[in-house]
Amino acid sequence: MKLINFYRVANRLYASGIPIFPKIIYYIQFFLFNSSVPYKCKIGKKTVFGYGGIAVVVHERAVIGEGCVVSQNVTIGGKSKKFEVPVIGNHVYIGAGAKILGDVNIGDNVIIGANAVVVKDVPSNCIVLLGYQQR
Repeated sequence: MKLINFYRVANRLYASGIPIFPKIIYYIQFFLFNSSVPYKCKIGKKTVFGYGGIAVVVHERAVIGEGCVVSQNVTIGGKSKKFEVPVIGNHVYIGAGAKILGDVNIGDNVIIGANAVVVKDVPSNCIVLLGYQQR
């Protein structure tokens, strides 16, 4: 079973008002995948976690659009002492090890490269990469 399936079941139970089972499923997926994908966050249809979603951390108020790919070791979270968290558009690819932090809006059809750190808004149809400097 995949991480996204655990999330979907727990999210449906949470939406139905069942209090205990979503937490149990959350802890099972945490144990199996070493990931924190809360049942309270919103993840769109056809979104997948690459490599089983190993070490993925998603804030419970984060929103991930439809048709996204979230690779392993990705963090989608807030910043200290700030309420706002990332909102990710549709058809976004997030590479391995990327961090999306704070009050950030990611547009549709965006590619976020491996190990990139995103702390500012990204408009639709853009590519974000880790900086490269030639010496």
